[in-house]
Amino acid sequence: MNLVMTILLITLTLSVILATVSFWLPQMTPDQEKLSPYECGFDPLGSARLPFSIRFFLVAILFLLFDLEIALLLPLPWGDQLTSPLITFLWASAVLALLTLGLAYEWLQGGLEWAE
Repeated sequence: MNLVMTILLITLTLSVILATVSFWLPQMTPDQEKLSPYECGFDPLGSARLPFSIRFFLVAILFLLFDLEIALLLPLPWGDQLTSPLITFLWASAVLALLTLGLAYEWLQGGLEWAE
């Protein structure tokens, strides 16, 4: 119990010290440049509420989908150490087949075309 209390005391003390230093250390001197909205150093050229292209949104969603595919297939090399690596291979093949069919469908529907 003594070790737990010591660790809690050290973490609490360190947290309070770091929070205090981070609050008092930076110098807050706001000026016109710091208070203006950031747009790569340029003055804002219009409303920020303009609609964006739905094609850009679809391409972004497709990117996220295939990025998720990589994340799902990343642990696949460790799957061969399971009792039944064939089932792991079949599930991975099913995921790849489903995503390949989805990509083919999007391609045929013209969802990947930037301009018509």
